[in-house]
Amino acid sequence: MTTRDFEKRTKELIDRLKATCASYGLGNDGNEFKIITQVFLYKFLNDKFAFELKKIEPTIAKADKWEETVKQIPKDDYEMLLLQMGGDTAKLKPRHFIATLFDRQNEYDFAKLFDDTLFDIAVTNADIFAVKTAGGAKVTLFDRVSEYISDTSRRDDFCRAVMNTLVEFSFEHIFTQKYDFYATIFEYLIKDYNSNSGGKYAEYYTPHAVAKIMAAILVTEKVQGVTAYDPSAGSGTLLMNLAHAIGEDRCTIYSQDISQKSSSLLRLNLILNNLVHSIQNVIQGNTILLPYHREGTALKKFDYIVSNPPFKMDFSDYRDDLDTKANRDRFFAGIPNIPAKAKEKMAIYQLFLQHIIASLKPGGKAAVVVPTGFITAQSGIDKGIRRHLVDNKMLAGVVSMPSNIFATTGTNVSILFIDDSNKGDVVLLDASNLGEKIKDGKNQKTVLSAAEEDRIIDTFNAKEPVEDFSVIVSYADIAAKNYSLSAGQYFDVKIEYVDITPEEFQAKMNRYTETLDSLFAESKSFESEIKKQLARLRYE
Repeated sequence: MTTRDFEKRTKELIDRLKATCASYGLGNDGNEFKIITQVFLYKFLNDKFAFELKKIEPTIAKADKWEETVKQIPKDDYEMLLLQMGGDTAKLKPRHFIATLFDRQNEYDFAKLFDDTLFDIAVTNADIFAVKTAGGAKVTLFDRVSEYISDTSRRDDFCRAVMNTLVEFSFEHIFTQKYDFYATIFEYLIKDYNSNSGGKYAEYYTPHAVAKIMAAILVTEKVQGVTAYDPSAGSGTLLMNLAHAIGEDRCTIYSQDISQKSSSLLRLNLILNNLVHSIQNVIQGNTILLPYHREGTALKKFDYIVSNPPFKMDFSDYRDDLDTKANRDRFFAGIPNIPAKAKEKMAIYQLFLQHIIASLKPGGKAAVVVPTGFITAQSGIDKGIRRHLVDNKMLAGVVSMPSNIFATTGTNVSILFIDDSNKGDVVLLDASNLGEKIKDGKNQKTVLSAAEEDRIIDTFNAKEPVEDFSVIVSYADIAAKNYSLSAGQYFDVKIEYVDITPEEFQAKMNRYTETLDSLFAESKSFESEIKKQLARLRYE
């Protein structure tokens, strides 16, 4: 079976699970995504366990029903087999197997058995798969899934329907596939809950074009043993692209996000993309108020940082808690004030951007999505941050993206590239005229073609000046332009000269005169008609 066939069948499995949820009253319910993602993950882990076990023990691989063969293995021998398995595979007991639950589905109170099985898997593997909160609590792998069905009399049937769906398909033949396959599957899995069309879970969405451009500009050479961080990780689109560019086995991922939902989705993404070793570094919590990743009392420093932070958010409840001596170095350009009439418009991205700069290793690199207004603001915190980047020579450049690259917001965005090792020229690139505008639900969005994405990446990395597209400037040039990072302000002003004869020039002037005379005559006629109408109205 080809990869395309497996992709098709995997999507069909997801569709059947969603249909099952809809049949039991959970279609478009806030808890539907929890069931879909957890059941999918249970199936994935079950089949990954089988795949790894069969690599270790040939007799299991040759068996018609591997589960039955495993059940015959003495307990001590089975424990030895588990010890030989890699650290990225859930350790399952025979009672955890999908086949075992399938055979027991007619038992009384099957929903409780199903939930107990998932709970036991989560507890058994908590050291590998649990996400931590900033306070140190562990968020385990699975919830009690059947309890999302409000009608208790239907829970057994719901769990049976789920089991009947899971046994019809196996992931075992696709574990040799690479990133692109799993990225596609993950996106499909959460597409109804991770939409860029302004839905409830739009917080988890970053366009793939943005993620691809950020990763390809940040990672231009082979590196080993590096750290990658996202302080507003969402479901991990930026981190997955970055890890893929570096190599999943050559980096360790760190993240923090205030949303429990996004942290759970990121965990799923890490599992699918062979980054289980980084799950212990996934933190659910408020990065700005309580940054978790530290080295002693100081912020931990990272080799690479990516982020698409929220631009505006009400943080008035803890704004004054940030304004302390301990935070002076982190928020070097200042802490945004509370708008008098719109607390929800507090510019929280300014805090994330300063936090990122403070979290970067010497020589480290970062890419951050910012509102395009940031790159030209002539006062306040925005300018203070730009001045810091320029004066300390830690800027790689800026890519100004097309409008509506995010369909959920009308705010134009740019990607700010920070590079503490770049002491030379800076690239300013204006990609605002690229892309095709398409309708996405009620919204309009701009989609870049693969060729346009590559053009941006190649031009930036080559530091190539292109007329009306990119410009290469020095730090001194930027300072002289009042620290503006807008490419358009550095483009040459072009004046077109055309050689014509005196006769041609006079002919042009005559045409202009004739046109002006005609317009003047029309205006006089119009004025006369208006006067006649006014006189008639006064008479009547």
